[in-house]
Amino acid sequence: MGTTASTAQQTVSAGSPFEGLQGSGTMDGRHSVSVHSFQTTSLHNSKAKSIIPNKVAPVVITYNCKEEFQIHDELLKAHYTLGRLSEATPEHYLVQGRYFLVRDVTEKMDVLGTVGSCGAPNFRQVQGGLTVFGMGQPSLSGFRRVLQKLQKDGHRECVIFCVREEPVLFLRADEDFVSYTPRDKQNLHENLHGLGPGVRTESLELAIRKEIHDFAQLSENTYHVYHNTEDPRGEPHAVAICGEDDVHVTEEVYKRPLFLQPTYRYHRLPLPEQGGPLEAQLDAFVSVLRETPSLLRLCDVHGPPPALVFSCQTGVGRTNLGMVLGTLILLHHSGTTSQPEAAPMQAKPLPLGQFQVIQSFLRMVPQGRRMVEEVDRAITACAELHDLKEVILENQKLEGTRLERPAQGSGSQHSIPQRALWSLERYLYLILFNYYLHEQYLLAFALSFSRWLCAHPELYRLPRTLSSAGPVAPRDLLAEGSLRKDDLVSPDALSTVREMDVANFRRVPRMPIYGMAQPSAKALGSILAYLTDAKRKLQRVIWVSLREEAVLECDGHMHSLRQPGPPMAPDQLETLEAQLKTHLSETPPGKEGPPIYRFQTCLTMQEVFSQHRRACPGLTYHRIPVPDFCAPREEDFDRLLEALRAALSKDPGTGFVFSCLSGQGRTTTAMVVAVLVFWHIQGFPNVGDEELVSVPDAKFTKGEFQVVMKVVQLLPDGHRVKKEVDAALDTVSETMTPMHYHLREIIICTYRQAKAAKEAQEMRRLQLRSLQYLERYVCLILFNAYLHLEKACSWQRPFSTWMREETSGSTTYLAWWGWQEDGGFSRSWKPQGAPLRRRKELPEGRRSTVKEARSTCLGTWAGGTEEAKAWSCRTQSTSPCPGSPGWPGAPTCHSRSPKKCWPRAVAGVVLMDSEVGKGTLRVGEGITWAPGRPY
Repeated sequence: MGTTASTAQQTVSAGSPFEGLQGSGTMDGRHSVSVHSFQTTSLHNSKAKSIIPNKVAPVVITYNCKEEFQIHDELLKAHYTLGRLSEATPEHYLVQGRYFLVRDVTEKMDVLGTVGSCGAPNFRQVQGGLTVFGMGQPSLSGFRRVLQKLQKDGHRECVIFCVREEPVLFLRADEDFVSYTPRDKQNLHENLHGLGPGVRTESLELAIRKEIHDFAQLSENTYHVYHNTEDPRGEPHAVAICGEDDVHVTEEVYKRPLFLQPTYRYHRLPLPEQGGPLEAQLDAFVSVLRETPSLLRLCDVHGPPPALVFSCQTGVGRTNLGMVLGTLILLHHSGTTSQPEAAPMQAKPLPLGQFQVIQSFLRMVPQGRRMVEEVDRAITACAELHDLKEVILENQKLEGTRLERPAQGSGSQHSIPQRALWSLERYLYLILFNYYLHEQYLLAFALSFSRWLCAHPELYRLPRTLSSAGPVAPRDLLAEGSLRKDDLVSPDALSTVREMDVANFRRVPRMPIYGMAQPSAKALGSILAYLTDAKRKLQRVIWVSLREEAVLECDGHMHSLRQPGPPMAPDQLETLEAQLKTHLSETPPGKEGPPIYRFQTCLTMQEVFSQHRRACPGLTYHRIPVPDFCAPREEDFDRLLEALRAALSKDPGTGFVFSCLSGQGRTTTAMVVAVLVFWHIQGFPNVGDEELVSVPDAKFTKGEFQVVMKVVQLLPDGHRVKKEVDAALDTVSETMTPMHYHLREIIICTYRQAKAAKEAQEMRRLQLRSLQYLERYVCLILFNAYLHLEKACSWQRPFSTWMREETSGSTTYLAWWGWQEDGGFSRSWKPQGAPLRRRKELPEGRRSTVKEARSTCLGTWAGGTEEAKAWSCRTQSTSPCPGSPGWPGAPTCHSRSPKKCWPRAVAGVVLMDSEVGKGTLRVGEGITWAPGRPY
């Protein structure tokens, strides 16, 4: 069968390599096409032309045997990417179009010298006799020796965890298989991480193995790998690859030796190299525990628990994290978590007082100190190679050194705060996981860790308050140049500066409720004179500052401190302001003479209002810090309500003034709260019929987001509750038009901006901002429902207590668990990149200390199809609750207390369905986020 010769050049479009695997891109096996897929895809879809070959090649017949041609090797080679480390090294094919294969285990990693005796580097057992082991990455024969040692020591059952998140390939070396990992040329000392949503490491390993086999076929059955990237001499090394069996993936190395040992099991449990584990990763760990009856304290299970073996690259960082988790599990299994003899080594006390996040945990949890001590003992028992508490203290010490002597042009110095934050976050998640074990271990893990955490909203928010620094001196805060003028970030959208000396001044029609940006001392006097003049005649004025940052008036201009760190209480803020003022008046060290002032005048907020209290005796000042760009916390609602109730009980004609940095977001939210409280105390106006809205996405303009409507359907008289909030929003926003600020409108407007954003970072920032605005809206609806239901008791029970006792805080989370599928507006657009929870963001005029977010979420937001099922809350009593609501589909409540139990049903929408532990909403990679802090 002959061919028609043609010298036409064959053009092949090469697939684009993976972008940003260590950043925002994703990585899978589709972009690097194998030989067979190349033949069927690239050639069959093009005009078939003959090629004059230099060597024998496969014959391909196309177009119903009318044309034929041979595939030329050079055509295949054109599809792949070639590269080299330096000009002195030979060129070879790159994995996934950009990565080199580097041996990831060296002799110097084996600190304990256990490769020869045990088969794996740094093989060790925790102190105290618990059957928890850790090790570095073994070779295939080394892993067989590890199994022999475990069997020789009498461990009949064993669960082995590979906690590596990067792809690992094992290539033949004599009679063994040793590990290699793909690495980028720009960072040859770090493994790949952040593979992207939906990318499974196991699938990626299979794709890379196929590539290596294809490369070897094109290079005389050899492929080039690297053993020492620091010294290019002698590199790279050629490895013979004759078939796919010459390359093993991780699952084959671990599972094949276990084939004839059914009581020994292997699991891939990816853990992060830095920072705390994801909720989804802890959920995966808990799933393994559920499937291991010998790890549960069940009536029909006897005998010792299985051995738990954790393995990463070096056997230090991630392995140590897994060992601590395993130690906590076995301590709960043996019932010795509270016994000091559980850990023979006395744990070194960690100075908890300097870490506010740990102190917050101790205040929230009655047995919090005991749980922290248990984690400390587990860390000490696993501290042979890595002591997490010592790492935390060392990082904090380094961060303090950086503040005292900032490095010039040192890139490593910039990572010190991040490393300190990562280590503290890991410690916090170990404490949270131990608390989870206290509540769920005896229940055989009825709830996953992520769902349990959402049932404890006060704990869910703790990661957003992480700050690795202890108390920071005012000079250090000012040394970073974070004291800035408010004028630079407070746009006057309403053009009121000329008339009122303050930006965005406005009043709620027919109500003594005012809002504005931050006024100076001079503007404050003008505003108080305006409020108390003969026309308005206000005898009492309650001024509420909503700013969560320290504020000083310096030389007639307002300055605020953009301080990274956890939220502060009002008294802490005022103390910090006084300290900053004192520091600005101090004499520099080593100099004598009068104090050198940076400003001619410097006043704290308390001093500014105290000066005007003489001219306006009815003035009362409150500081209620509210986070920017998201909803107030439950405690903030409590403070606002208490200030409003106390003033209105004394004088119904009291005027209220709210101010924040710009006079928009936080001020508008507080004004809506004040309007709702006024209406509940003095009576509601007639709410008119719903207007017809003829604009694109009209239902979103009216606030009819799916999660909002779900809440409305579950609340008693929910439609009226929402309509009242909408009326309050419209009333407050009469002077803040949609072009300036309207809460319902800005949710969809910000979403549209995110959808149209050209840069991924900007898209994610706006996407998060839209979600935060939605949070505000939902929380206002819940607060109005609280005002209705607790009005008969004069709101004696605070909103925060009501949320915790009645709804477990989970109602609020309904809104945030729904962004996974399509971002809430259109099923054609899905959020891209890493999830947003715990994500660092730099909003206008402030810095956030929250680390990058990574998690999973449940369900859909707007446009989703799966309906949540209400869950019947269960306690020890089975008698129906006489306070159960009577709306259609209401669940039967079996609470022991005859309270109104509808909020528990709302909580059940998010937490579980009638089968304990099974989710009612679809699980997938995406965004999980809880309210409380901007990030």
